[in-house]
Amino acid sequence: MTAPHTVTPLDLGGRTALVTGAAGGIGRACALRLAAAGAKVRAVDRDAPGLEALVAAAPAAAGAVEPHVLDLTDLDAAEDLAAGTDVLVNNAGLQLVRPIEDFPPDVFHTVLTVMLEAPFRLIRGALPHMYAQGWGRVVNISSVHGLRASPYKSAYVAAKHGLEGLSKTAALEGAPHGVTSNCVNPGYVRTPLVEAQIADQAQAHGIAPERVVTDVLLKDSALKRLVEPEEVAEAVAYLCAPSASFVTGTSLVLDGGWTAH
Repeated sequence: MTAPHTVTPLDLGGRTALVTGAAGGIGRACALRLAAAGAKVRAVDRDAPGLEALVAAAPAAAGAVEPHVLDLTDLDAAEDLAAGTDVLVNNAGLQLVRPIEDFPPDVFHTVLTVMLEAPFRLIRGALPHMYAQGWGRVVNISSVHGLRASPYKSAYVAAKHGLEGLSKTAALEGAPHGVTSNCVNPGYVRTPLVEAQIADQAQAHGIAPERVVTDVLLKDSALKRLVEPEEVAEAVAYLCAPSASFVTGTSLVLDGGWTAH
């Protein structure tokens, strides 16, 4: 009779993690979760007060949380900051809801820079250290919109689809070096980003704001609720755990059944 399988708690003691968009929402939850597992977390965001609040919220007994105020359109600085990291969580994002013919080209460029080119540069900066030690975890916070499209979100959908391809390529290149790369794909998460787009969605669809959550955001979800940031953070933690060492090049979907259609 074989011994029962035991689950080893996530222990990132001695590891350095970098989380972008860490001042709020999913990024904040991920930073706190990885710190709770013992990691030293480089918390990256352009929101300095939000980073200060994150540092104050981190348990004293947990790993250290280091705030780094950075606009990810500074691609060289982003790549430099990623050097020496063991766990990279590409989370930062922004959203604008407009028809393609009305979508400002400069905003499209910014969205692709922050949500696709910056992750490429961060991965590029992190891989040499990961390769040298034979271990690394790249977790890209994608979205159900990395697998499905929605109207009026051309930049966001394009960036998330691109992130899926980047993540798979990193997985194939990193496999011989002990580095995994995966996406986490939540549906609509209870974050400031989602709350801020309700007015835009109401205008784009011509409906009242109170109908946006039920008639637009959760229309294709079998589970009629928003995902909580902490649920996404647990998925990230799983991908960093020893039990997920064979999981790479894939997308971990938390969409309440959206993609089951």
